[in-house]
Amino acid sequence: MRVPSHSPAEDRENMASSLRSFLRTGKNVVLVLGRRSFHRSSPAAAQVTVRDALNQALDEELERDERVFLMGEEVAQYDGAYKVSRGLWKKYGDKRIIDTPISEMGFAGIAVGSAMAGLRPICEFMTFNFSMQAIDQVINSAAKTYYMSAGLQPVPIVFRGPNGASAGVAAQHSQCFAAWYAHCPGLKVVSPWNSEDAKGLLKSAIRDDNPVVFLENELMYGVPFEMSEESQSKDFTIPIGKAKVERQGSHVTLVSHSRYVGHCLDAAAVLAKEGIECEVINLRTIRPMDVDSIEASVMKTNHLVTVEGGWPQFGVGAEICARVMEGPAFNYLDAPVTRVTGVDIPMPYAKTLEEHSVPQVKDIIFSVKKTLNV
Repeated sequence: MRVPSHSPAEDRENMASSLRSFLRTGKNVVLVLGRRSFHRSSPAAAQVTVRDALNQALDEELERDERVFLMGEEVAQYDGAYKVSRGLWKKYGDKRIIDTPISEMGFAGIAVGSAMAGLRPICEFMTFNFSMQAIDQVINSAAKTYYMSAGLQPVPIVFRGPNGASAGVAAQHSQCFAAWYAHCPGLKVVSPWNSEDAKGLLKSAIRDDNPVVFLENELMYGVPFEMSEESQSKDFTIPIGKAKVERQGSHVTLVSHSRYVGHCLDAAAVLAKEGIECEVINLRTIRPMDVDSIEASVMKTNHLVTVEGGWPQFGVGAEICARVMEGPAFNYLDAPVTRVTGVDIPMPYAKTLEEHSVPQVKDIIFSVKKTLNV
């Protein structure tokens, strides 16, 4: 028979002592935890495609202002040729989401007239190539009326749709109209790159009292981007006329818009491995152009490369070159400005020729090294 080494009373005392010790420890832990500030991570950014971001913007603005309506080919019952207006017809009905005949001149004219009458139309072109059918309405009716009426007649309208080269659709469906419309006083011209751009800029365009040409890109519709909690708010907008520095750098400035901002960031990532730090500017708006942001970057990097998908003559890059040359940043340049553009030909249909007709990442890398003489 085993004899206990201590009495039951001692056991109880030891247990009580252990409990007091445990409680003291626990109290200390609580005190420590109370003093400690926990790291609060920001809510996870959601992955949203450019298509869905545009859809959100349309939905929110249609809900916010009953004067807003959308019209264009296939926008209602078919949910849009590129599904940008998916679900809006079922939610808002025939009076707010209107299918039109295949007559750009006709429905663009109706949209401009409704804007003059106090509504806020969004006129969708299935692609901006078809806006050529309606360019008289866009330029002569929408863009010039505010000036010709001495400021008495605003025309709050958004012309939107895919712009620039797509894939495999040849010469008549593969051109960039940024320079075409940015040439005309009276228009604002917007060219978003990612989902945040698309949503924030489209909401600003719809709320603007001036005619806005909103240039999307077909190849970007299905591309997902992270959107912050702030950018998913119904109150989120991005000011028209303000560029964004997408990447900080010290050796060369890359300025681009729309799809080619992504190409610039890809090129910058490759060049960074070779010790070349590129500053990448996303123009966001073509007219009015944020020349101040470009000049500030050029004064820092002393080198400039412009990148666009349009043709070189009289293009967006050409305008940037002229503005830099005419302004204070010119004296900071250590080398001539280099332009990377689409090739000066109508777009070929053959895939291999098409790839050689629009800027590729390797073309940007080559131009940066040429500019830096490395």
